Amino acid sequence: MHYSVCDFLLDIVQNSIEAGSANIVLKILEENRLLEVYVEDNGKGMDKEELEKIRDPFYSDGQKHSKRKVGLGIPFLLHAVELAGGSCNIASKKGKGTIVSFSFPMDSIDSPPLGDLPGLFLSSMCFDGNYELSIYRRNKEADIDYVLHRSELLEIIGSFNKADALLDLKDFLVSQELASGEVVS
Repeated sequence: MHYSVCDFLLDIVQNSIEAGSANIVLKILEENRLLEVYVEDNGKGMDKEELEKIRDPFYSDGQKHSKRKVGLGIPFLLHAVELAGGSCNIASKKGKGTIVSFSFPMDSIDSPPLGDLPGLFLSSMCFDGNYELSIYRRNKEADIDYVLHRSELLEIIGSFNKADALLDLKDFLVSQELASGEVVS
C-alpha cells in the first residue's frame, strides 16, 4: 500500500521513465489547504483502451514486469483520491505521452501525508536512463518556491553513483524545502 503522496509520485515517475520518456515534468503545488500534483511525460503514451485498463488493479500489460500480474499504483491512487474527496485525471495519447494530475484537500482526515519530498526527488533522479526531470515546487503558506532540473544537478554533482555526491544532493534538496522564498533553478 502507498503511505504518502510521495509514494504515488515515485511510482508514476518510474512508470514515465519505463515508458521511454525523455522529458518528465513534476509539479507539486500547495495553496489554500489544497495539494495539487501534475506529472507530464513524453513517453509511449496509451490509447483509450489501455487508459481504461490501468484503472483495474488486476491489469498489467506484462511488458514492463513480465512476472507481474497486477498493476496497483494507479488503482491505489484513485482509491486514495476518492476517499479524501480529491480529484484525479489521467490523459494520454499513444506515441505522445501521458499527464497524470490529482489533488487532495489537505484538511481531509483521509488525505495521505505529503511524505519525504527530498527523498522522492533524490530517488526520482537516480533511476537509470537518459531523461530530464524538471521539478516545480510551490507552497504559498510556507513561502517555498523553487525549480530543479536533473540535468543541472547531474552537471554539478558529476554522477548519481557516488555516495558522497548523493549525500550532498540530499542535503541540498532538504535545504530547498527549508529555504524561505528562495528560488533555485
